[in-house]
Amino acid sequence: MPDLFEHAAEARRAARAPLADRMRPRTLDEFVGQEHLLGKGRLLRRAIEADRVASLIFYGPPGTGKTTLARIIANTTQAHFTTLNAVLAGVRDIREAIDAARTRLAHHGQRTILFIDEVHRFNKAQQDALLPHVENGTVVFIGATTENPYFEVIRALVSRSRIFALKPLTPEDLRTLARQALDDPERGYGTRPVRIDEDALEHLVSTANGDARSLLNALELAVETTDPGPEGHIHIDLAVAEDSIQQRAVLYDKEGDAHFDAASAFIKSLRGSDPDAALYWMARMLYAGEDPRFILRRMLIFAAEDVGLADPRALSVAAAAAQGFEYVGMPEGRFLLAECCLYLATAPKSNTTYAFFDALRYVEKEQTDDVPNHLKDASRDRKGLGHGEGYLYPHAYRNHYVPQQYLPENMQGTYFYEPSGIGYEKTIAERLAYWRTRDAEADLPRRLRRYAENRDAPRNDG
Repeated sequence: MPDLFEHAAEARRAARAPLADRMRPRTLDEFVGQEHLLGKGRLLRRAIEADRVASLIFYGPPGTGKTTLARIIANTTQAHFTTLNAVLAGVRDIREAIDAARTRLAHHGQRTILFIDEVHRFNKAQQDALLPHVENGTVVFIGATTENPYFEVIRALVSRSRIFALKPLTPEDLRTLARQALDDPERGYGTRPVRIDEDALEHLVSTANGDARSLLNALELAVETTDPGPEGHIHIDLAVAEDSIQQRAVLYDKEGDAHFDAASAFIKSLRGSDPDAALYWMARMLYAGEDPRFILRRMLIFAAEDVGLADPRALSVAAAAAQGFEYVGMPEGRFLLAECCLYLATAPKSNTTYAFFDALRYVEKEQTDDVPNHLKDASRDRKGLGHGEGYLYPHAYRNHYVPQQYLPENMQGTYFYEPSGIGYEKTIAERLAYWRTRDAEADLPRRLRRYAENRDAPRNDG
């Protein structure tokens, strides 16, 4: 008798569930999208159909079918399927699930698939508690995560799992899902007279931005809040669609991949002198709720790191934008962000400030010599030790320059800074060439050995 009551309660729950939950595919044939994983003959499809699923991790944006795939596996496997949500579960829940799996395997010979939704929410201790039981085959592990598993899941668990990356659904995929929801008489609106205009559907598809859940939630809101017209039809026009989903769903997590990837794309667009791309990535970050101060800090660093002395004003522009933003705030502060972004993107580029890190490496690796006597502080030891004797005061000479030894004795012939010859740095290069020529004429053979290995290596940072 309790089973009948439970079955009735489950039926009522399913009937009242959100449209996105009701329309979850139950079989692979119902699944829409992810053809690179589930197309005919693909590895994952073959494994599910043959009930030969090994430990795996589904990784991808929200609304792309990670949990749905797990449920499809649950519907097709002969194994017992257990689900945990990492937000709610702890080590105790893991141990209880493992104990039950061990008993099931010993008494009935039935294996257990343990699905953990949002597995990136588990801390290291919780993941460690799971590892040995995955390793010895007590459970087959399936994890779902929106975060990069190579960063958010312990390496040992990743190495024992096959990772499948799901992609945002295409506009055609989303249109198919919407039509299915409107036509399905059992789980969707097939028994109700719903008519949707093409431009309204396109708005829902475009604004959902590859997220099936976002699309179906908006469609449900549009249908459920629209009264039938004179002919009894529920008419979804563009105005209704715009009210139902007013803001595009942008994948962004301030502590996750989307944050770092967008910031990396922004900096690389600035470095590549593409103002349009730089504006786009900055707009995308701001639209998703990024702190403008984070963007300003990155532009301050960029001004010194990637523009440098090719345009020394870039650092002043970035500093002024950061300071001005504190006075102005949002939304007007976006003008300051935009001007700074455009200035940096279109400025000449030079990364010769990396010369400092070449000097730092030299200090770390090479033997250091004493400060030359003529460069030492003369205010305390000039009389007793002769410190400062022989120092030539440049302002006393023509052009305020005089050849003089400034490096330690063992570093003669070493140089770190090599002007790029781009923008203002071309002027610096000409000036420095003059000084170095004077050094050579004065028999000071300095800066003949280049020490700039740091800038020779290709860089792939953000």
